Order: sequence, then structure tokens, then C-alpha cells
Amino acid sequence: MAEVITVMDIDDDNNPSPKPNNNNKGINVVVAAAPSQGKATPWVEKYRPQSLADVAAHRDIVDTIDRLTSENRLPHLLLYGPPGTGKTSTILAVARKLYGAQYHNMILELNASDDRGIDVVRQQIQDFASTQSFSFGGDSAKSSVKLVLLDEADAMTKDAQFALRRVIEKYTRNTRFSLICNHVNKIIPALQSRCTRFRFAPLEEFHVSERLKHVIETEGLDVSESGLAAVVRLSNGDMRKALNILQSTHMASQQQITEEAVYLCTGNPLPKDIEQISYWLLNESFAESFKRISDMKTTKGLALIDIVREVTMFVFKIKMPPDVRVQLINDLADIEYRLTFGCNDRLQLGSLVATFTTARSALVSAAK
Repeated sequence: MAEVITVMDIDDDNNPSPKPNNNNKGINVVVAAAPSQGKATPWVEKYRPQSLADVAAHRDIVDTIDRLTSENRLPHLLLYGPPGTGKTSTILAVARKLYGAQYHNMILELNASDDRGIDVVRQQIQDFASTQSFSFGGDSAKSSVKLVLLDEADAMTKDAQFALRRVIEKYTRNTRFSLICNHVNKIIPALQSRCTRFRFAPLEEFHVSERLKHVIETEGLDVSESGLAAVVRLSNGDMRKALNILQSTHMASQQQITEEAVYLCTGNPLPKDIEQISYWLLNESFAESFKRISDMKTTKGLALIDIVREVTMFVFKIKMPPDVRVQLINDLADIEYRLTFGCNDRLQLGSLVATFTTARSALVSAAK
């Protein structure tokens, strides 16, 4: 409910009492009530694992880290792998297990959005790592080791990484460092050798499906089997992406979440559309294929780069001579590369149709 406040005129001497006003008028200011925060929480944060037992997959890695934490032998960590595979969730769960209520006081978390140049390493990180922490709880030995969490560490400058080497060595006694990144090759070898490395691979479909079923049950959603399979397929092992697709589709449809609703919400081409496009490419003339695919793109609002990626996966499923398949995949890769640099869609669509026309001629020659 919005609240209306009447603002009275104040006299020139800053007297808090209102001026007498013959017209008895005030200024009505409408103040909107604060919205409820319960429904505004993204599911990615709402269902983020709070303990190591809740992490969906990578049980071998999680159990190893859990054991090292329990035995108070936690080393410096380097967690790497694709986005949405549980790296940050795992290390935050470790921090909660280690520190409990003192969680926010015992960790220094820096993300790619923060300034993490050489000055930050020499000042902020070094200041945090160099101070000794005191625990007044029952388990002082375990809680006395602090944690520096460097998320998106592959975005750090080389100078900052070189400066970090000495900081890690110098303050190992009372501080542990955890580096999280997507591309481990961007971390200098000197830092890699100081850490225990764990690779978080893309999640298997089973684990993504099980976690989504938990969310569906908790939120009371109506999701068909084909709709759930479509969310899992489009996520490509990224749990964060899967939850975002599920939430956005639920908000868009407000009814049963079906396969078609998922594809329409994300803008990806439906499997039946890809089959139709592939049929045209393999059977119709150049002009006819170009016209029909162009019309479908316009009608359904499809992006050519999505079509190219899905058609590439379709090419792997059909039978053709190896040399023809190799050339076709190579040409499709070139088209995708050019599209990522913003080349003209119409020209690249012509290149796509031409590639399949050439492949068809090679197939005919091979058949003879």
C-alpha cells in the first residue's frame, strides 16, 4: 500500500512549526511501499548449495576437500572449469563449514569486478593475510586459518599474479588461498605449482536433472518430461544456465513448461526446425534453400549462428564419407567464426547453403 505524506511550508527562520496557510494546502508526496523481497530472489542464489553435501556433482572432489577440511589440512586450492559447475559454491560451503558464524570475518573475497592489480595484492591482500586471527570458540586451531578467495583469477594481470607468489609463500602459516578460474592456462605456472588443482567438468545430465527436479518440486511447477529434457539439453552442463532457463520460462509461460515453451523463451531453434532446415540444405536447390531458410529465420526470429551450431550437430548424426564430413564441418566452423565477428547474416546464410551444395556434389561423386 502506498503512503501519502503531506509536506507543510516551513518558515524562513528554520522554525520546525508550519507557517499558517490560509489556503490550508500542503504538497502531497506519494511514497511507494517497499516491494516484497521473497519472490524477487533469483533461483540461482536461492538454491545455491549451502553445504558440501548439497553440491550436485563432483563427489570425488567435494569428498576430498571435505576430508582435508575436517582434518585441518586444507592446502591452497586452484579450482578451474566451465561456468556453472559448482566451483564458487564448493569453496563458499567450505568456508561456512570452517568458520560458521564468523564466516564473513575470516574470508577475503575478491571478484573480477574488483580492482585486483599489483597494488591490491601488495596492500589489501597482504594486509588481510598478515594479520593473525584469534578464535575464542572451542576449535581454535581450525578457525585460526583465514581464507583468501580470488574468483575469476584468470582475469588478474600477470604482474599481480607474480606478486601473489611471494604473498602465498610468506603467509601460508595462517592463511589459505583459493583461486577460481575458467581457463587454467591463463594462470602462471608458478601459481599453479603452489596450489592443489581440481578440475570441475561440465555437469552430467543426470545431476542437472536431479537438481532441477528438486527446484520444480519446491516451487510447485508444472513441467513436462520433454520440457525438463529441453532445459537439461540447452544448459550443456551449466547448472546456473539451467536454473535461469527454468525460471525465465516459468515467468514467460505461467502454465505448463513444455519443450516448445523452453525453446521459444530461449530463442533456440526447435529440433524439428533443424531437421527441416537440414532437409532443405541436403535436397533443395540453392535458391529454394536460401529462400525457405531466410523465411523461417524471419518468421521464428532465429539467429543464424544458432542454426549453424545445431546443423553442425545434425551433420554428425547422418551417414556420409569421412572426407566429405571433414570438409563440411571445417566450412561450418569458418561460417561460425565469421558470424562471431559480426559479418553480414545474409552473406553467411548464402555461404551455408553453398557449403551444403558443394557437399552434395561430393556425395554424388563418391556414389559413382
